[in-house]
Amino acid sequence: MLMRTFLMYSLTMVAATAFHDNTFAVFELREHLQMLYINMWELLHQLEYVTDEQRAVVYVEIEDIRQQIQDTIDQLLEHDRSQHP
Repeated sequence: MLMRTFLMYSLTMVAATAFHDNTFAVFELREHLQMLYINMWELLHQLEYVTDEQRAVVYVEIEDIRQQIQDTIDQLLEHDRSQHP
């Protein structure tokens, strides 16, 4: 639990300094990214105790979250590029 808290705090600090344009759109994207990371950690934790049948479902959910994380990062980078051509 402490490691997750530290990771989330680190991600928040990096996002706050990396994306200095504090528009509401950037705030929403960063908040969404944080929630996705939390969801990913929870799914990875589930792999410790799920049955073999459930494991396949968790893998699908992990891939979905991974894609959402990548899409959100792409949106943040695009926003930054538009602010700093």
